[in-house]
Amino acid sequence: MTATITLRAPLSGVVLPLSQVPDPVFAGGMMGQGLAIEPLSSTLLAPCDGEISQVSSTGHAVALRAANGAELLLHIGIDTVKLGGQGFAPRVAVGDRVACGQLLVDIDIDSVAQRAPSLITVLVVTNSDDMQLGTPAHGVVQAGSSVLLDIRALGVAAEATTASGNSHHAQAVVAHEGGLHARPAALLQHTARRFAAQIEIGFGGKHASARSVVGIMGLGVGEGDSVTVHASGADAETALAAMLAALQTRSEAGHAVATVPETTIATRNDGKLGGICAAPGLAVGQLVLLAEQDRAVPERGAGVEAELTALHGALAQVRGDIEADIALAGQRGARAESEIFGAHLALLDDPELNLAAERFIVDGRSAAHAYRSAIRTQSEVLLGLGNALLAERVADLKDLERRVLDVLLGSDPASEGAPQLPAQAIVVADDLTPSQLTRLPRAQVAGVVLARGGASNHVAILARALGIPALVACGPAALQLPAGAEAVLDAGEGWLEAQPDADAVALARQQIAAHAARRLALREQSAGRALTRDGVHIEVAANVVNAAETRDAVLHGADGVGLLRTEFLFTERTDAPGSEEQRAACQAVLDALEDRPAIIRTLDAGGDKDVPYLPLPAEENPALGLRGIRTSLAMPEVLDAQLTALLQLKPLSRLRILLPMVTDVADLLRVRERIEALASQLGLSERPQLGVMIEVPSAALLAAQLAEHADFLSIGTNDLTQYTLAMDRCHPALAARQDALHPAVLRLIALTVHGARQHGRWVGVCGAVASDPQATAALVGLGVTELSVSPALVPEIKHRVRQLDAAACQELALTLQQQRSATEVRALLAAAANVVAQ
Repeated sequence: MTATITLRAPLSGVVLPLSQVPDPVFAGGMMGQGLAIEPLSSTLLAPCDGEISQVSSTGHAVALRAANGAELLLHIGIDTVKLGGQGFAPRVAVGDRVACGQLLVDIDIDSVAQRAPSLITVLVVTNSDDMQLGTPAHGVVQAGSSVLLDIRALGVAAEATTASGNSHHAQAVVAHEGGLHARPAALLQHTARRFAAQIEIGFGGKHASARSVVGIMGLGVGEGDSVTVHASGADAETALAAMLAALQTRSEAGHAVATVPETTIATRNDGKLGGICAAPGLAVGQLVLLAEQDRAVPERGAGVEAELTALHGALAQVRGDIEADIALAGQRGARAESEIFGAHLALLDDPELNLAAERFIVDGRSAAHAYRSAIRTQSEVLLGLGNALLAERVADLKDLERRVLDVLLGSDPASEGAPQLPAQAIVVADDLTPSQLTRLPRAQVAGVVLARGGASNHVAILARALGIPALVACGPAALQLPAGAEAVLDAGEGWLEAQPDADAVALARQQIAAHAARRLALREQSAGRALTRDGVHIEVAANVVNAAETRDAVLHGADGVGLLRTEFLFTERTDAPGSEEQRAACQAVLDALEDRPAIIRTLDAGGDKDVPYLPLPAEENPALGLRGIRTSLAMPEVLDAQLTALLQLKPLSRLRILLPMVTDVADLLRVRERIEALASQLGLSERPQLGVMIEVPSAALLAAQLAEHADFLSIGTNDLTQYTLAMDRCHPALAARQDALHPAVLRLIALTVHGARQHGRWVGVCGAVASDPQATAALVGLGVTELSVSPALVPEIKHRVRQLDAAACQELALTLQQQRSATEVRALLAAAANVVAQ
């Protein structure tokens, strides 16, 4: 391996030190050492030979791995992720080998300059702890020719070695973004549990069991760090290979943003409270301080056996509560919330944490005192590592402590239910746990301000997902804010002004009103039909789970329900719902739609959708086992009860039944036969429309045969992408690569439309890609005539459809299918935005 490499200028322009970059994350060196360039050219070039390790979905950033192991991040402009890809056209994909000076990204300099705070482009070495950087160039540099700086590797990772017998060890360089924090640690734990072997991870002279999330986090391993993996036992060699793969498979940190430690926040001299933006947005509201006090916990227990029984019972109950939270989040499509509670579940099952609590009980302490002591001991370890990202995980441990203590001691009266808040509250607290944030009444929360926390912790991720402006790491001064006073919060700019003057309040309200006016304008226009400029009608429906969401969808202008997930009727209970209960719930949805149609999907159980009381077998690979219609056909009484309920809805003319996970015509015909038999028993003369979901490649390839017997086809792009790319959609390390705009998926959509048209059937899309405005042109061009999206996005998608020229989209779709990756597809869509839309 080459120890030293020389970087050449990726852009023409003026070299600046990172300290002059108008962004605290880069300027503070949180992302690594490097430099910046004020650009004078419009093409980003490779600064050295290497392999592309990451291309952002919006095209504004590219990561490159050099021959000596240096990880280089090239980030074009400041806050350019908010441009949604406009102005950037990547010319490389992940895995490409590039030569020094090769084109990486075409930049529309004028477009970006008009909408971004700065064009300053940053080049940082994200694993700079393992590298020695030379003296950087200064002044004006020329792209592709001027030398920027030399980088020398301080050490070379050893090749994997295998010990004799049943003990094996090897080294791996951790590729997870942000290192081994909660979610990557949970992934490693999940991998380790598949094997009988004893597996340990070593770093910096310390070792941790691979089955312990807390232990792994406590090592303080960062991205690019080299760790040693030891495995012993009958399947040690296989286990070692799996762990190496899990460590070296890159995973993104969700919407994580590098956090600036509280001590680095500059004191403002304008009287405003400064902090770190965790979720952008502007708010005017009344300050509400949420005080937190430790609960009184008895130290001595009532005996070891009694206290151990109490602890294990509490852990089991909390496990059920978290699983319920995950299920509810999944029903709402709240992916970030679901993943966060999934990490909490892994922490709850952590053997080292629970063993520590049990040891305290053996020493005579009560279960509550023992669990609190175990949690706080581990929290002190994480806080003492000097790693801001790991320190933020303390909030997750605190959340578990609160949950378990609530079971052991009874719910804390101070925390029962949602707190009483004024109409527009800016909630101020020392810190919040994820479950505390989700308990706040969303309609009354205008913003959140925290003394501690960081922009990459789980509360920040939730705030972004919920659309709540949030400022964190504001320091102790936040807790001295005047409760009840009016305040202006500009989280995007990183400040809160308490007791502002009338002009400041008026200006903030004016800006908020302008944003709301645009949303309202789109909403007011959303009731009408969505016609392209050349007259093609696209039905824009909504994905819902109940009547309340259906009413919200109608208010947002939905043309109907494109997907009603009936799983909500089957979860959170101990037995299956009867036909009458199902009928009443589905009738309420149909009534809420007035004269609009509803597509109601039959039970989609199995795989990652667990219905505890159904006797589904344990499966090594649930995604390829009993799922969707396979489950229903294997349990005919469950299917018959649901079909009976649906056939009693009125009017049947507005009902469309949808079958999930159909793989061939036989599945469809068996269900149609049951509908005919049940309809005859009910004395019905009318039949509802019957459609199938296209979720597996075989269904797309057999679309013509399916369309011969189905009334419509609806594409579930989430699963279709999973099965086409052979990537588990629940696998955190692969989430960043799960893109339904992959050309292989686009080709399957085109095949589906072609097959359906042979029998005059229409095709819709109800997967997540339908809610992506950037994808609308592609889907319209492929011939899709119905898009089912999140209720709140109906106005935006209808607006997007009305801007498009369908004929131009069709030409574009042909080109999209010829691209090599989803990254290239998105770049082409961004570049062609002005061609297909006015």
